[in-house]
Amino acid sequence: MGYVKIDHYGKVRTIFDILNGKAEADLLLKNLNILDVHGETVYQGSILVHDKRIVALSPDESIIRVKDVFDGKGLYAIPGLIDAHLHFESQLAHPTALAEAMVPCGTTTIYAECLDLLSAAGANGVQAARDLFRDYDKLPYRLYAFAPGKKTAASVTKAVLDMEPVIGLGEFEHFTYSSGDEDDFHKAAWVREKAGFMNGHWGVTSLSDMILNYLPAIGVSNNHDVWNEDDLEKSIRYGFPTHIKFGVGSSEVIKILLRAIVDRKFPTDNFMLCTDNISVQRLQTMGHMDWIISLCVEMGISPIKAIKMASYNTARSFHMEDRIGSLTPGRFADIVLTDSLSKINPLYVFKDGELIARDRKLLRNADIDYSGMCTKGVPGLDDLTPAELDITPIEFSEDRSRAKVILFDVYGRGHAKFHQEVWAPVQNGKVVPELDGRKVSRLSVVQRYADGKRHVVNGLFHGVHVDRGAVATFWPAPTPYFVVVGQESDEMCYCLKEVDKYSGACVVSENRTKKAVMPLEIHGVMANMTVDELTSSAAVIDSALEELGNRNEGEPVVNKLLSLFISLHRFRFME
Repeated sequence: MGYVKIDHYGKVRTIFDILNGKAEADLLLKNLNILDVHGETVYQGSILVHDKRIVALSPDESIIRVKDVFDGKGLYAIPGLIDAHLHFESQLAHPTALAEAMVPCGTTTIYAECLDLLSAAGANGVQAARDLFRDYDKLPYRLYAFAPGKKTAASVTKAVLDMEPVIGLGEFEHFTYSSGDEDDFHKAAWVREKAGFMNGHWGVTSLSDMILNYLPAIGVSNNHDVWNEDDLEKSIRYGFPTHIKFGVGSSEVIKILLRAIVDRKFPTDNFMLCTDNISVQRLQTMGHMDWIISLCVEMGISPIKAIKMASYNTARSFHMEDRIGSLTPGRFADIVLTDSLSKINPLYVFKDGELIARDRKLLRNADIDYSGMCTKGVPGLDDLTPAELDITPIEFSEDRSRAKVILFDVYGRGHAKFHQEVWAPVQNGKVVPELDGRKVSRLSVVQRYADGKRHVVNGLFHGVHVDRGAVATFWPAPTPYFVVVGQESDEMCYCLKEVDKYSGACVVSENRTKKAVMPLEIHGVMANMTVDELTSSAAVIDSALEELGNRNEGEPVVNKLLSLFISLHRFRFME
């Protein structure tokens, strides 16, 4: 967006006239129970809005003039909710589709990463960022974005740092910042020159003392990768505003962290709430920050403090408390009306003083066409053979009746338990996909484009189960790899080659026939679909897998499989 000169004299004079009854405000929301996040109290009053911002609390209604009046009928008014850290790609939804599922939950601001999308776009990463951010100011939520701190060339990061609505640098690479990588030095320097923010993510107890000091010393602004009580303690001790994340595969971790905050009596001002990665299906069925607040309350955090963790604390962390995060004059009129503070029920959602969602339905969305971001697949698996997917044991038992193999666990995402070495039975020289008498699935991680020997990792898998057939998907960032789950190498190979026809997709197959396909056409990482189309497509995948023996719980299978790539990369299974 170009620079627009603002008539500041006119604005301050208008506010003065409004408060003296000489000019007309846009909206009065009255009969409210207003949450004061600063004093942590609730009081009865009204909110006056003009030019997108709150201009008065409980003004003298005998004096003021106003265009519209909204009767809150005693509902609680809380600040618009904020997701402190979210990856666009993990929802598989482009920005307007995401709005359909997210805004009705009361979320009016997100701080978003786009590193996987730009990495997937490769040489076209800068253009992909321009396409993603096009008309961002028309979205029914407030968007603040980050240039990629990893997975892309430094030149892409530098170019994206100059774009709106980018406010800083996204996640550093786990494997490079600790070794003195030149690109990391440059990326950190560029964002410091712009006085921007640096997103951090690491289990702090796994860092060396040098790195634990280095990262905050160069200006890393927060940490969203805490996994246990020790991580929490060290993260806040070293001054990191710390995110508690509620993404795929972290449900048990969440409870451990919330219980530690309560039991250790850590001041909640240290913490913010975020999703990191979440499916639109969960947004629609369980909620977003509204659901997370309710879970915090169930775990023993007071409702007001939990709401602050999803509003004011985040705004303050990003030095934006003068714009968002509280219901006070001068802030944007991002307001949620709910009938409960302990179980948020976003009956009405306002952004900039405009009613944009009611009764969990979006009333206004931006009209942005993302079809220009769609890409065609470039196949790379023509020469893949089923034999390459056979499990090669790490070692055999002395009598060769058992073999040591890798077990991957989707529920261990981000943890050491994500992969373990286990013993499985052997029959006729081949590993039987079975653990302790229980049948499990096989998993293969397959490099898409090979110059010479193709990199393939084979093992067992817990988290998605099929008695027959296969399911496969693809992730191109930072390097193009597939994962496939199945029982037989022939079927798994067929399923992979079907996915290989697309720029990105999830495919279910049986007897070498496609049963379900979910295309991910936007650079192979997002679907060019509405929310209804996206949820329907994911449901078809789940239904096809249910016929093959899977009993899915929680997130859709396509999201579970895509979340695997985070850990596959972290533990360096994609080389």
